[in-house]
Amino acid sequence: MHSDLVASRSADPKDPRESRYGGGPQLDAVSLAIIEQLQEDGRRPYAAIGKAVGLSEAAVRQRVQKLLDQGVMQIVAVTDPLTVGFRRQAMVGVTVEGDVEAVADALAEMAECEYVVMTAGSFDLMVEIVCEDDDHLLEVINKRIRAVPGVRSTESFVYLKLKKQTYMWGTR
Repeated sequence: MHSDLVASRSADPKDPRESRYGGGPQLDAVSLAIIEQLQEDGRRPYAAIGKAVGLSEAAVRQRVQKLLDQGVMQIVAVTDPLTVGFRRQAMVGVTVEGDVEAVADALAEMAECEYVVMTAGSFDLMVEIVCEDDDHLLEVINKRIRAVPGVRSTESFVYLKLKKQTYMWGTR
C-alpha cells in the first residue's frame, strides 16, 4: 500500500497563502516532515510520526487533518489495476480546439479517467484511462472522450506492462 501525497510550498516568501505550484498553502518544515513520514508508510501511527518530527500524537493528528482538509495531500490505497479487474490501461493524448480547461474538466468527471493533466507540446491534455478490457477502452475513447465538445483528436498509448509506479517523490 502506498500513500498518494502531494505537497507544495510558496514561491513568494512574502505571501504565505500562495504556492509556486498552484496556489496551495505554504508548508513549514514540520508539515513537510509529516508528509514524508506518510509517504514512507501511509499507515504509520501518529505517535511514531510525532516521535520522528518532535510533536505529540495529538499535534500530528491535527496537522494531518489540516493537510487533508486543505487538499495538500490524500492518503489512499494504491492498487494494481490488473488484480482488481481492470485489464486495460492507456495514456491518451488529446488535442483541443477552444477552452482546454473546459475539456479537462469534462474528462476529469469520467470515472475511467484517473489522471488528467494540461500540457505543453504535441497534446493539450494527457489522460490516463483505466478500463476493464479493450471493448471498454474503445467505448471510453470513441463514444465519450471524442464526444466532448472541443476535442479535436486523440492518440492512444496502450500500456503493455507497468514497470514502476511510485508516489515517493518526497517534498521540496
